[in-house]
Amino acid sequence: MKIKIRKMAIADFNKVLALWKSVEGVGLDRGIDSKGGVKRFLARNPGLSFVALDGTEIVGAALCGTDGRRGYIHHLAVRPSRRRRHLGRQLVAHCLAALKRTGINKCHIFIFKENRSAIAFWKKIGWRGRKDLRIMSRWVR
Repeated sequence: MKIKIRKMAIADFNKVLALWKSVEGVGLDRGIDSKGGVKRFLARNPGLSFVALDGTEIVGAALCGTDGRRGYIHHLAVRPSRRRRHLGRQLVAHCLAALKRTGINKCHIFIFKENRSAIAFWKKIGWRGRKDLRIMSRWVR
């Protein structure tokens, strides 16, 4: 298996969305994770998101962006049949290197607290949970 990692483009959207929908633990929202929403995200955060390809098949993806001070990785996903081959690590490394090039030195992730496999993955690659923060959300109407 020769995997190529490259920057995500909006042309990848349908295949990436299919991947996100096929893996457990990725929380998608119709409005935010629509083609238009992802297009805006990629335009605002050029060169920070990546896909992993085996030929033309997208087998991994990571949506990465910044608020100008900190980075955020959303929807890291690897096709289950391709896991345990360091593909997730490689995608994360590409995201962190891209953030570093833009001057961002800290990155956050969001994980559903019941997603034990994701928590184990992130801990294994050196990320630590925080107990001093709680995430709150609200729709802007």
